[in-house]
Amino acid sequence: METQVKMTKLAKCAGCGAKVGAGTLAKMLDGFKTHTDPRLIVGYDKSDDASVYYLDKNTALVQTTDFFPPIVDDPYLYGQIAATNAISDIYAMGGEPKLALNIMCVSDQMDKKAVQEVLRGGYDKAYEAGLIITGGHTINGAEPIYGLAVSGFVHPDKVLTNSGALPGDVLILTKPLGVGILTTSAKADMVEPEVMDRIYKQMATLNKAARDIMVKYSVHSCTDVTGFSLMGHGYEMAQGSGATLHIKSADVPYHPEAYELAEMGFIPSGAYRNREFAEAGVKNVAGISRALEDIFFDPQTSGGLLFAIPADEAEACLAELKQAIPAAAIIGYVTEELDASIYLE
Repeated sequence: METQVKMTKLAKCAGCGAKVGAGTLAKMLDGFKTHTDPRLIVGYDKSDDASVYYLDKNTALVQTTDFFPPIVDDPYLYGQIAATNAISDIYAMGGEPKLALNIMCVSDQMDKKAVQEVLRGGYDKAYEAGLIITGGHTINGAEPIYGLAVSGFVHPDKVLTNSGALPGDVLILTKPLGVGILTTSAKADMVEPEVMDRIYKQMATLNKAARDIMVKYSVHSCTDVTGFSLMGHGYEMAQGSGATLHIKSADVPYHPEAYELAEMGFIPSGAYRNREFAEAGVKNVAGISRALEDIFFDPQTSGGLLFAIPADEAEACLAELKQAIPAAAIIGYVTEELDASIYLE
């Protein structure tokens, strides 16, 4: 679809690259007085993907919100990607999304058609997820913003958090890395259109299939890999679980075009924030290149699920995943806590 104004030109940052750094965010939230409630199963204390509130013995409410500036110029695709990204947090908790509210900021440089196309993209992805958008809130502002506040449900005994990984678990990742580097490079016309088409398709692909397969197994911990990168989200998983993640660097899926671009220095600013947050807890024991490290610290928009599963179930789960998600891969394992949160091996 053609649009008069390029959406990405209306924003300073793109997609999840606009996220406030995890370290900065933690400082912002430090010292807040909050109510306690024994029914609150998951809050923000361990930087999880969504909150979870106990309703009854069979049902817990899962809530999240996510929104960002345009990462693509096509308004419809932008709406699809932003909605996919927001819905993913419910999947990461093991839940099923049910209701959502639009969150939108409209730039005065967007015409009516562009606004409608953003919303249509979001509605179409919500329909695909089996989710009902029931309303929302829209304001005017300097930069476009779109996303969703999403509610879903999960059995209280089947909630997945980012802090449940156990020694002996195997780590599975369901989408390749490198999205931030490639979208940054695309602004400088450094990426072939067919490559970007692949990236756009990945960002607009729901994590529904991954979630539906994952919950058949005894998964101990899960998060989705988005703006804080594989290293940032992995660091939070390790810290929350009191364990060390061992990443088999050669087994981590990433878009090969991102490597050369990383060597050339096309690194999004969010990657540097992710390094500042997590690098002290990462030990590069394999001596992997700076470019590959940059891919591991690269902020992903609408990335895949990273989950920890018992070793005796990992191969069966992966085989089932690969039927629907060919890029899914075993990327490492979990041990007791060592002298670093993450070992790059």
